[in-house]
Amino acid sequence: MLYYGVLSSKVNVDLLAEDAIARLRQTLGVSRLHAAELGNRALSTMASDLARIQKRIGFVFDVYRVAKPDHAIICFFDQVFDQGMNPAVTWTGYWTPLRYILLLKVASLFDEEIARRAWRARIEVDDATAQLGMISVCSELRQRVSRLPDARSRQLITDSLTWAESNPAEISYNVSSKKSILEITPNIIGFQSVMHGIANRISRNKRNASRIVVDQQSQFNKSQRTLAEFYHSIRGAQTVAGPGMPTASFRSMPDVPITFSSSTQSAGLELVDVHLWVFKRAMEKTELAPELYSIVKPHLHRGVTDEISLNAIASRWSKHFANIPELEDMPTEQVARAREILRIDEERRLRAVRGEIPDKS
Repeated sequence: MLYYGVLSSKVNVDLLAEDAIARLRQTLGVSRLHAAELGNRALSTMASDLARIQKRIGFVFDVYRVAKPDHAIICFFDQVFDQGMNPAVTWTGYWTPLRYILLLKVASLFDEEIARRAWRARIEVDDATAQLGMISVCSELRQRVSRLPDARSRQLITDSLTWAESNPAEISYNVSSKKSILEITPNIIGFQSVMHGIANRISRNKRNASRIVVDQQSQFNKSQRTLAEFYHSIRGAQTVAGPGMPTASFRSMPDVPITFSSSTQSAGLELVDVHLWVFKRAMEKTELAPELYSIVKPHLHRGVTDEISLNAIASRWSKHFANIPELEDMPTEQVARAREILRIDEERRLRAVRGEIPDKS
């Protein structure tokens, strides 16, 4: 599980927390507060001091995380079951919330080894090697489709996997360069959530960000900057993938560029390090000194936690489908029109499955 911690404050944390953090460093005899090195025992001795810093400054702490194995499966689904590339997929199976039901059914066919192979093929820059890897994964998943309880899912998933196996070049499954690999890593996918979280904070507080400091990481900083600049370039835009799908809003994206700093030069980043270590252990229910729960408590009703995972998708969308009205409660004309649209799309889909149409329309 990849974690991102975001500390938000209306005042300059680096400036106002520096003296208190410096005293803690001196007491502990360290050059910086690095939670993984300090551990439960040392951190518990400074829990009350950290709680006082939070109360005085009033900062809020948010957590975003990405389940790495799930990310590999979601990437596979987004490429192979993209109806714009794979005509054996129904239009509703990708461009409406039914996409998430189909995703979860496909995901149930994976095990860790197949997920690893799917990811290796996804980040492979050689097209021929990647296509062979994708075909192998599709073939193995297809052999497991019989596990699914409903006939319609078995038909759709089998047809889609079979088409992808027969037309691997049409799927555009893999990255085009080593540079492109960074753009689809869990780290950058998680950073997308961070940027949207910052935008939500800006919208909620009705004030622009004056400074955004990101931990210095030679491997990912360039991609993080590129993503932040792209989001800034489309600031104000709003997109939706299809009917009933979530809206992606870029209206409140920050208009200040992100800056990178080492935690040795930022008291705020030291606080992020400590808080993230504590939150991670609290969320994963691993050993955590009782004193350290005082660090979590102030953020329980103010902070935001969000994650990209199959469990999160299932939880979020099960509520949506539970509220869909029964067919008998819907207008007859609306139901008839929907059935006609589905019939037209199914005829298109079956022609593609039979290889009667060369295009993806």
